[in-house]
Amino acid sequence: MIFRLESLGPVGWGPLAVSLGNFDGVHRGHARLVEETVREARATGGAPVVLTFDPHPARVLHPERAPATLVTLEQKAELLAGLGVDRLAVLPFTPALAALDAEAFAREVLRGCLGAAVVVVGSNFRFGRGRAGDAVVLTTLGSALGFRVHSVDAVQHEGAPISSTRIRAALAGGDVAEAARMLGHRFFVDGAVVAGDGRGRTIGVPTANVEPRNETLPAPGVYACSLAIGEEPPRAAVANLGRRPTFGAGPSRLEVHVLDFDRDLYGSDVRVAFVARLRDEKRFAGPEELVRQIADDVARARQVLADAI
Repeated sequence: MIFRLESLGPVGWGPLAVSLGNFDGVHRGHARLVEETVREARATGGAPVVLTFDPHPARVLHPERAPATLVTLEQKAELLAGLGVDRLAVLPFTPALAALDAEAFAREVLRGCLGAAVVVVGSNFRFGRGRAGDAVVLTTLGSALGFRVHSVDAVQHEGAPISSTRIRAALAGGDVAEAARMLGHRFFVDGAVVAGDGRGRTIGVPTANVEPRNETLPAPGVYACSLAIGEEPPRAAVANLGRRPTFGAGPSRLEVHVLDFDRDLYGSDVRVAFVARLRDEKRFAGPEELVRQIADDVARARQVLADAI
């Protein structure tokens, strides 16, 4: 559940084990922090809480180079709940918050507002004005303010720490499988099915035109994926993400063909999870050549998805 902290008054949730950060994507490194937070909460008889910021701090401090987020706030809360944290405390990130030094942040936010008994952070964690505070500083502050600090080493992948930046780079290259290895789950987007031009049905390949809520999408191309409609189980699918150059191009769209399925999805909320990239998007000589390629895409997707869904 999402709790927006509109003030820094005490929340009154009892003793808390708190982990804090952006948690964008809720990747394997974040999962390790959450695991330790849940363990600390159980050991102290308290509750685990994740404290995050909205908007992303970079959008306030350096808007010209702020990254697109991997997940929405609602998706972040869902992923954290799956790891055992039912409370996501969201602190509005403002210039006033950015101006708090490390001591004031620890005193006013962690102790005064949340009443933290234990704070779990990554070993590379930075906080306070100018990012001057780190895990060592926080440990010293915690001793004075009445909470303990648990520092967790970064989770490594291919010789380097997992980060949201690395995951964005993998997605920008279309490598959704590599992104999934760092995330610990498939990259997915949620969205509503909106009206399209209906061209897919005319060539025998009906598609759902999905309007994503996520800011980040993989590189243009054709993907083996799954599509889940509301609370229904996911179904095998093929997605085309791009501008449809065979038909004169246009704005980028996410169009999903669900295998062995023919139901009108207009207006439905769906989740598209990307499993593997099949090929680049390209222009074909005409609809007949495109249909032949789609048949090949579907055959390959069936192989990829045979044991994946």
